[in-house]
Amino acid sequence: MYDRLKDKEAKLSVIGLGYVGLPIAIEFAKDISVIGFDINQKRVDMMRKGIDPSRELGPEAFEGVDIEFTADIEKLKEAHFHIVAVPTPINEQKLPDLRPVISASRTVGKVIKKGDYVVFESTVYPGCTEEDCIPVIEEESGLKFGVDFKVGYSPERINPGDKVNTLRTIKKIVSGSDDEALDQVAKVYEMVVDAGVHRATSLKVAEAGKIIENVQRDLNIALVNELSIIFSRMGINTHDVLEAAGTKWNFHKYSPGLVGGHCIGVDPYYLTHKAAQLGYHAKVINSGRYVNDSMGFYVGKQTVKKIIAKDKNILGSRVLVMGATFKEDVADIRNSKVVDVYKELISFGVDVDLVDPHADAEEVQHEYGMVLKPEPKGKYDAVIVCVGHQEYINLSEDYFLKLMPTDGILVDIKSVYRGRTFNNIDYWCL
Repeated sequence: MYDRLKDKEAKLSVIGLGYVGLPIAIEFAKDISVIGFDINQKRVDMMRKGIDPSRELGPEAFEGVDIEFTADIEKLKEAHFHIVAVPTPINEQKLPDLRPVISASRTVGKVIKKGDYVVFESTVYPGCTEEDCIPVIEEESGLKFGVDFKVGYSPERINPGDKVNTLRTIKKIVSGSDDEALDQVAKVYEMVVDAGVHRATSLKVAEAGKIIENVQRDLNIALVNELSIIFSRMGINTHDVLEAAGTKWNFHKYSPGLVGGHCIGVDPYYLTHKAAQLGYHAKVINSGRYVNDSMGFYVGKQTVKKIIAKDKNILGSRVLVMGATFKEDVADIRNSKVVDVYKELISFGVDVDLVDPHADAEEVQHEYGMVLKPEPKGKYDAVIVCVGHQEYINLSEDYFLKLMPTDGILVDIKSVYRGRTFNNIDYWCL
């Protein structure tokens, strides 16, 4: 399979062209023939014009690459190596929503042929590829797994907005349904991953390896978030404590904040769901999730308390929330915990304005029902900087004084302005 792809006797398809799928498709298209498939015709039309709908890649990325963008399932029949890179979100009950990956498996089942390969990149719980996805492919295609087609799992590690840690520079976990599949999948990915690959011993090991990367980060951030709540009641600064503790060689430094996005705030629920199916209640992981899921409401409530402490009527108070994306310098609003801050303020009768230089107003309205204002207007009792966008980093006290009275409150969730002197503003950070 590797030789056939390299010689362009076979084509590779990428199913799902979002933040993960499109960069992968583009990188492969520098060396081999690629079919980029997405069910959203509008997105496909944009990519055909050299526009990344996610605003991660510039127009130059689309130049000189061998790729055909399509929303036509029939076109996928021309490919022999399929990479599935669709999202794996959670539902309102915080349970895995496998509909996108099952739908993609059904699509693969309609186009797969004898001798083809399927590699899943979507983050799932251990066992999902074999127990949930492969049976759908078999049912739809009439082919037999392991005999007629082979499967691999190679979890995505792309970090939106990160220009240093990219597909080519991050070692890739690869796995296969048998030794031959592992060898071929590894060779294919080595074409585009300069850092090399790690050959996992099984599909389940690769699935588990990916998911605990984010579980570990989630738990560490949950710890410092809980510490920030405790230290706030003690009247000491969390970051001062972290700096002191960080002088020991084996102390791992994490910072408090909102934990959203499509990975850290989601993946732990996949593992706890699978654990529950096996009769085990994951205590530590669930506790960490509870802490991190509560932080947006905590910030909103603390802001309300600070406004009331200024002898102001909270009903009708005005608060400006700066930042709507789940992290700095990206347009991605998926699972943004800024929403929790916003909703908590609204629940107290606060008048909230939301601004963000990167987020799309229509997307914010559609996804969360929140109005994204083009710019701040008037005076606010408090300003909450939720996201550390580059546009916010160098804002001065004078800037905030134009937005607030001299007794206004500046809440700095990301501690962007920590260490600066504010003479006329009440400054607070996690």
